[in-house]
Amino acid sequence: MTQFRDRGVVLRTIRLGEADRIVTLMTERNGKVRAVAKGVRRTTSKFGSRLEPLSHVALLGWQGRGDLDMINQVEVIDTFRPVREDLDRMGPAMSMLEVVDQIGQERHANPRLYEMLVGAIGALSERNSPMVAPAFFLKVLALEGSAPVLDACVSCGEEDPDLLVAFDLLEGGVLCRSCRSGRPLSPAGLSLLRRTLGGGLTGVLAEPRSPTTDEVTALATEAMEAHLDRRLRSVRSGQVS
Repeated sequence: MTQFRDRGVVLRTIRLGEADRIVTLMTERNGKVRAVAKGVRRTTSKFGSRLEPLSHVALLGWQGRGDLDMINQVEVIDTFRPVREDLDRMGPAMSMLEVVDQIGQERHANPRLYEMLVGAIGALSERNSPMVAPAFFLKVLALEGSAPVLDACVSCGEEDPDLLVAFDLLEGGVLCRSCRSGRPLSPAGLSLLRRTLGGGLTGVLAEPRSPTTDEVTALATEAMEAHLDRRLRSVRSGQVS
């Protein structure tokens, strides 16, 4: 067995036996890690409460020969308490954990995905912005090489933003009036999408909830679900499961 040190965000946990848990984390240097935390469900456990979903931790563990590693020590970096104590923020936060759980590959480093997750949860902790989760979805799609085409009609190449009126997941981006299919897209929605993926994230996260942010949230969620080829349970359930 090989010892390793890393930082990671707890994505989910599963009970194992009477006192243990299997903990899934997205780590900085080891990608997605599934590890056994011995005795964490006992009341005498020193770090049971540190290994809950959303916790950002520094850990010491042993890499096993099979699918599961072993966690020996855990120190909390951040619990993101404002998110935990607000149900309105927990839903989006859990949806981001679910996406990373699906995107991340076990023992394949993806430091950018880890950094994006930590940054997104941190942003949600600072401000209950309706755009944190949809912006995260769109940024992850871009990281995966599947960002939607927003600068021109994906069918004919029309670039006039006044003529770009629809978005089609199957086509992979926006469509003009002549080629329209999929769902309608408002000019404000197109602008917000472009700002999100074009470097204007600070302003995007300052947007109050509106029909436009709701539109982009629905579109970004559907785009992510299409990429994953599955529904996001934490979104469709309305709140944390």
